[in-house]
Formats: sequence, structure tokens, C-alpha cells
Amino acid sequence: MTEKAARDHITIILNKPKYAGNIGSVARCMKNTGISKLSVVSDGGYDEEEMYRMATHCAMDIIENIDYYDTLQGAVADFQYVIGTTARKGSKSARQPLMTPSGMAEGLVDLSRNNDVALIFGPEDRGLTNDELKFCHALVTIPTSDQLKSLNLSHAVMICCYEIFNAFQESVQRFTPRLASSRELEEMYEHLKEMFITIEFINHENPDYWMMNVRRLFSRFHLYSKEVKIIRGICRHMERYAQKQNA
Repeated sequence: MTEKAARDHITIILNKPKYAGNIGSVARCMKNTGISKLSVVSDGGYDEEEMYRMATHCAMDIIENIDYYDTLQGAVADFQYVIGTTARKGSKSARQPLMTPSGMAEGLVDLSRNNDVALIFGPEDRGLTNDELKFCHALVTIPTSDQLKSLNLSHAVMICCYEIFNAFQESVQRFTPRLASSRELEEMYEHLKEMFITIEFINHENPDYWMMNVRRLFSRFHLYSKEVKIIRGICRHMERYAQKQNA
């Protein structure tokens, strides 16, 4: 697979951006670094003229082909690997492990050859919430000076996209199998939650809180679709066994 074809597997997702001009600026940054797929999670209502003005004529095609989604879960459903960006370290269960942009980019070179990858950026004023970060397999933070930690949205996108562009220039092609999609993983987590409640492994009053640790555990690994099916098969057998015991 060529470098361009591999980069075509990478999508930038802007989750509820506040300003149309920032979407245009992001498109221009993507064009500079050879990434062409942009998705936006929002109810719409952006000033298209402002987006085109900031994108300039060079990146108009990216603006014209934006995929819009109502929810972040819907936007990431078909991706095998999802990376979130955050400026806050936060609690260990929700915001670990953290990678630098260069470390993230190095890993994406191989992954993107056979997997669809999403890189998510949150709103300009608050970033991604813990609930939104649960969809991510890994997190990226951009080191900044203590004098000013916040970054403009397009600047953050440019830094990450540049590192990806640079990593591809230095890469040697290797084979990487296809991973489980975000949809498959979410169905697995829901199945695990139901099974854990059935066998009284987690508190049924607040299961999502306990599932954050489970998500953190599995996020350390690159799960393949076949492995997700095995885990769900184990869940089904354990549920049947628990039902027999309670009969």
C-alpha cells in the first residue's frame, strides 16, 4: 500500500467545534500534511462562507466532503482505532495512558495501512469530556509551556498531522492485521457489562463507573475482530451458566 493510500485511512474528527472559521483552518492544515478526510460532530448551522474563506481555495475539497454526525459514537463506529486529544491529565482511569504526538504518529504508520483510524479533537473551550474519551483506544497530549497551556484548535490539529506526515516519510512498510471496529468494541463492552451485572461482579447501580477500568484494561491491547467474538462467546456461556445456577 502506498503512503497516500495509508493516509487515506486517517480521519480527523472535530467534536462540536464552536466556530466555522476553525473548521476551515483545520481543513487547510490537513491539506498541508496530506490528510483529506474530515468529520464533524454537530447539529450543523455553520457559516459555510467563513469555512471556505479560512480553508482557502486549496482545501475547498475537504470542506465540500465533510461528513457530519449527530453523535460522537456514531462518528467513530466504523473505525478500528480511535485516538483522543486532551490537555488535561485528569484521573488515571479516564485519561491514561498518554502519548506525545510523535509517539502517536509512529504507531499510526503501520496501523493505518490496514485499519481505519480516527483522531478526535474536542470543542475549543473545554476539550473532550471523560464520557467522550471512553470511545478512545489511546490519548494524545501536546506538551506546552506553563505560561500558556491552551492551543488553538487548528494549531493542535496541525501539530498532530505534521507528526503523522513526518512519520510516514521515515517509515518502512510492515504488515498489520485489521483490528476490531469501534462498533464491535462498544457492543463487547455492553455485553461485558450485562454479564458482570448478572454474575454480580460489578455494582448494578453504577455499572458505567466500574466499566471505565475495564475499558482502560482492554485499551492497552489492539483487539482483533476475532478476539472480540471470542470474548463475547465467553460472556454468553457465563450468562447461561449463571442462569442455570439461579434456576
